[in-house]
Amino acid sequence: MAAGGGGGRAAKSTTKGKAKNKKRHNKKPLSQHHLVSLVATATSLAHSFLSQNDLLLLPSQTLTLETLLSSTSTSLSTLLCFPNPPPQPPLRPPPPPLECWFSRFLSATSASRNFDSRWSHTFRMSEHSFSILLSLLSPFLNSTIPSIPPNVVLAAAIYRLAHGASYKAVGRRFGLDSVEACRAFFAVCKAVSDKLGNLFEFRSDIARIVGGFGWISLPNCCGVLGFGRFGVGGEVLGPNGSLLVQALVDSEGRFLDVSAGWPSAMKLESIFRQTKLYLGVEESRDLLNGPVYELGNGKAIPQYILGDSCFPLLPWLLTPYIRSDEADSFGSLEKAFNSVHSRAMGLVDTAFGRVRARWQLLSRQWKEECVEFLPFVIVTGCLLHNFLIKCSEPMPDDNVKSLREEELPVFHGQVDESGERMRDVLAAHLSRVSLRR
Repeated sequence: MAAGGGGGRAAKSTTKGKAKNKKRHNKKPLSQHHLVSLVATATSLAHSFLSQNDLLLLPSQTLTLETLLSSTSTSLSTLLCFPNPPPQPPLRPPPPPLECWFSRFLSATSASRNFDSRWSHTFRMSEHSFSILLSLLSPFLNSTIPSIPPNVVLAAAIYRLAHGASYKAVGRRFGLDSVEACRAFFAVCKAVSDKLGNLFEFRSDIARIVGGFGWISLPNCCGVLGFGRFGVGGEVLGPNGSLLVQALVDSEGRFLDVSAGWPSAMKLESIFRQTKLYLGVEESRDLLNGPVYELGNGKAIPQYILGDSCFPLLPWLLTPYIRSDEADSFGSLEKAFNSVHSRAMGLVDTAFGRVRARWQLLSRQWKEECVEFLPFVIVTGCLLHNFLIKCSEPMPDDNVKSLREEELPVFHGQVDESGERMRDVLAAHLSRVSLRR
């Protein structure tokens, strides 16, 4: 009986298990309509969260959320167009606030008595620096776009430059349509170029420039010359096409001279020989014509700049020593010069890196149909970089990634003997300086 009773319990347990499994199998999966409804509800809640917290989130966060929500809304709208759509109205984001984002931003930050970090996060500069910039550009902006307040024009343009935001996204924040946002952006680019062009101070501030390089053991040096590369999509510039920018920078990373808009397929020497910098030294003779510097060993060196190995060696443009073959080895003079030269060339990479880090519109690949405007935007970014140094604004992280995606080709043209002598004189001086340390 014991055995019979145990068998009865086992049978009863098995029956219950089958009943549970049957219930599980009979449970209906979520229908497509139900899933769409859930996603639509979640998207609507996300829209509400964004509209209620847009003053607290970072611009990068709001722009990313807007992109994701727009993509989700488009996908849902497509699903709702299928046969037998779920019984619910088409998905729409909540209506925008009565005041545009920028008006609410100004109200919120004006209540802060101390420095408000939202200005730096949003416009890459403090409110004080923005006010100085606005005072410099307002007359031009008032005459160019009189229908829009100049602070709105400037803020909209700086926001686009800082975050790479679309004209639609910029317009939504500043109470503009896409056409007005576009006009504001290019009006500010022109205003910066016209009104702040004197911030390329190579001609006007040579004493400060030479003094700065003197502190890093480069006597009578007037700058470091290199190239930056800005990507362009499409076929107009060929595969992996880009625009090149030749730039001269000082010891603090300021841009002293910028020549932008050269196609990457062009020979670098040809670019160099067509720039105003080259013509100002070689033809008009109104650059690098200052006094020579006595090195203390009976030798003297005229004013010069350092250049990458892609440039020709000239008496006023000193490039690094290059091995003629792998078997060659450098002596102490060549090593001392190349070491200092390499560190100095890093100033160019760092300057371009900071421009891209601060103005993220320039860190993106440009569409080929917009390529004609890219040089003007690059010059704008470089001038604003100089302006913010002058305002003592903190620079982007010093650990910005080097922008040199590939080594530039080494110049293999005719060697200038006077250039070789000048380089040897400076190399001997740098070798003695390194031995004294």
